[in-house]
Amino acid sequence: MQVVRTLVWALILFGLLAFSFFNWDPVEVTLWDNFVLETKVPALVIISFLLGLTPMYLIHRGVKWRLNRRIMSLENAARSSALSRHEPSTAPAAAPAASPVPAPTPTVEPTSNDDTLNPTKD
Repeated sequence: MQVVRTLVWALILFGLLAFSFFNWDPVEVTLWDNFVLETKVPALVIISFLLGLTPMYLIHRGVKWRLNRRIMSLENAARSSALSRHEPSTAPAAAPAASPVPAPTPTVEPTSNDDTLNPTKD
């Protein structure tokens, strides 16, 4: 891409030099009734081009700056929301509710009449 940009600028410069060489004639420009400017055609063309380019260039740079700031803000918001979804919460965890102590289960005591529990008895 750098090569293409350099080639385009070289062609523009070559065209400007060719235009200047073939149009090196003095012209009179009347700005106001009593104010007449005598200049060469290439200088007049270059100054007119820069006067037209400057406001549009400044608007372009302002819009680009504003959009870059907005993109960075949105990227930061997306990054922070993605990180908050994957990391545990930093809020202190609530203490678990105390569970009631279970009541002891009743145990069955063997009785003397129970032959299944006392196999030595005949």
